[in-house]
Amino acid sequence: MFEETVIQGVFLTCLREITDHRGSVLHLMRRDDELFKGFGEVYFSEVFPGKYKAWKKHIRQTQNVAVPRGRIRLVLFDARDGSATRGTLLELELGRPDRYFRVTIPPGIWYGFANIGDAPALLVNCVDFPHDPSESMVTDTIDQNMNYSWESVIHDS
Repeated sequence: MFEETVIQGVFLTCLREITDHRGSVLHLMRRDDELFKGFGEVYFSEVFPGKYKAWKKHIRQTQNVAVPRGRIRLVLFDARDGSATRGTLLELELGRPDRYFRVTIPPGIWYGFANIGDAPALLVNCVDFPHDPSESMVTDTIDQNMNYSWESVIHDS
C-alpha cells in the first residue's frame, strides 16, 4: 500500500521485512507493483556518517529509493514548472527498523540525502532507465529562495 506525499507524484510505500533468528529479507519492488514503471538498473549509494550527497534531478528517470542499512534524511524539492506543488520541500527520515519505506520520486524533482546515523548507510535505488549522464542534473544549490542547509542536518544529528 502506498500514499502520496505533500509533493505531487512522490509516493511513500511501507516495505515488507521478513525477520527471523537468522536475519532478514527486505523487499524493495516487484514488477507487479502498481508503481513499477520498468527496469533500468539497481544500485546502492553508500554515505558515511556526517556526509551528504545533494542535489540531483532526473529529466526522465523515476527513482525508487529505500534505506536497508543506516539512517538517512532524504530531502526532496519540487521545482517543476506547472506542478501544483511547485516550491514544496519534503524531508523524510528513512532506515530500519521503524522507517523502512520506498520513496518513489518522479522525474523533475530535486533530491539529496544525508547520513544522520553513526555508521555508514546504504541507500538502494531501483530506476526505470539505465544511467545516462545526459538526462540528469547535479548542482550544489537549487534555488536561492529555498535556503536549505545540509550542514545543519549533519550537525543536528
